[in-house]
Order: sequence, then C-alpha cells, then structure tokens
Amino acid sequence: MRVSDRFDSAFSAVSWGRLPNFGCMASHTPADGVVADVSDLVKRYGAGATAVTALDEITLELRRGEFTAIMGPSGSGKSTLMHIMAGLDAASSGTVRLGGVDITALDDGDLTELRRRRVGFVFQSFNLLPILDVLGNVLLPFELDGRKPSAEERAWIDRLIDQLGLRNRLDHRPSQLSGGQQQRVAIARALATRPEIVFADEPTGNLDSRTGREVLGLLSDASRQHGQSIAMVTHDPVAASFADRILFLADGRIVRDSGRLQPEEIATFMLSIEAQR
Repeated sequence: MRVSDRFDSAFSAVSWGRLPNFGCMASHTPADGVVADVSDLVKRYGAGATAVTALDEITLELRRGEFTAIMGPSGSGKSTLMHIMAGLDAASSGTVRLGGVDITALDDGDLTELRRRRVGFVFQSFNLLPILDVLGNVLLPFELDGRKPSAEERAWIDRLIDQLGLRNRLDHRPSQLSGGQQQRVAIARALATRPEIVFADEPTGNLDSRTGREVLGLLSDASRQHGQSIAMVTHDPVAASFADRILFLADGRIVRDSGRLQPEEIATFMLSIEAQR
C-alpha cells in the first residue's frame, strides 16, 4: 500500500491537537551551501567568579550534503553546541544562523516556526508518539505545520519508507517495533520534509552494534544520495567513522576539524584529549 492510499486517514488521526515539535518543513538554503553556522559563539552558565564557560568563541559552518560528527569528552560542550545550533538553547553571545537567518534575534514564536520548517531531529530515545502508528509518526511534522504533503512530498515519503524497510510496518504502533525499527521511523520523520539540516543526538545509543551500524548507514546514505546535511553528537568512535567530517571539542573549543577517520584513529585522538585534561 502506498502512502497516498493511506494519507487522508493517517493525517486525520494526528489532527486532534498541537503536539511537541519533532520535525520541520523544507526551505531554501543560501547560495553558498551553508545550512547552519555560528560565529564567536559563547555559552556561559552562571555569573561572576562561579561562571562556567561551556562554549568558548566557536566559529563553525555546516554545509549541504555534509555528514558531521561532533565528539569530545564529557563536559566538552558537544551537546550544548548542537542544542544551540538547533535553536533549542540560547547563546550567551555570538551569532547563530539557520539557513542564513540569525536566530539569536528571533522571538520564541518565530524561532519555533523556523526550527519546525528547517530542522529535523533524531533522538537517542526515538521520541515517537505511542498513540500513532508508523505512518502517523512519519507524517507528524506536516500536521505540526498545519498542512498536508504535496504529491511530490508523498512520493518522497514513499521512497523513504521503502528505503528504510518500513513498508510492512505502517500500521504498527511503536510498542510493536524493535528499537532499530523505531529509530528507522524517527529517521523517516526527520527526513520526510527534507529539512535543511538534521541534528542527531547519540542516535545509536540505545541500539545493539549491528542495528546501530544499519542506522548510521542510513544517515550516511541520506547525506550522500540526497544531499542531506547531518550533524551527529556521539561518543562512539565507530559511529563517528561513518561521518565525512569529525569535529573534536575539548573545554568548549574545537581542537580538531578532520575529514573521515578510522575508528582506531578516532579513539586514539580521544584518548590524547583525555590525557591533556
């Protein structure tokens, strides 16, 4: 059964109210291909002598079609960086842009709308709605944006469902799925609206090694085949080895910006960071 055959009933099933923001809608990217960037980004917690600097004057660009892994020891600032770039947390100073729009200047309503339309999320805990079936969860970002997918978008969703192996699970609830299947649904939801960038927070953290590799392969394929930008926070050298680019953070600063590396090389460099702390 195709998505178009079930769309109206599925969309109706999620039309009962406003729900948490998990996805977004497609938008145009700047001509230079930069989909997200920060300049002189600083994040501090507290004030005065007890202030803690989580991010210390970071400048960074993420480009279309780039799969970036963000690594670092505990407390290095990697999760804080992702949350600020995704508009989930506020910077203390500096500039944060999504699709060329300075989000530090937006009020909460405008920021929520921009995030919903330009950003996708894949979480470690999946964050699927248990009352919705697979198709309802995949279509949820469209409901949040108050619209139905176009014919082109429906064809894209059909393609995602087939590529992710979800065709025979469309009417299943999350409780009826394995962890790997739930994460596949989360990936389909994040990619359904073709956001400018997908932020993935430890997407394989709750999966076994084989399923984790499958999920990482799907994210890599989304980047290479569909030009999707992905920024993934991970502590796992194997997971990071799937990325085209690896950013290493320590004490709130980027200490290395590398191309693709083998897991052993990543683990060795992470150990060197830990030894210098």
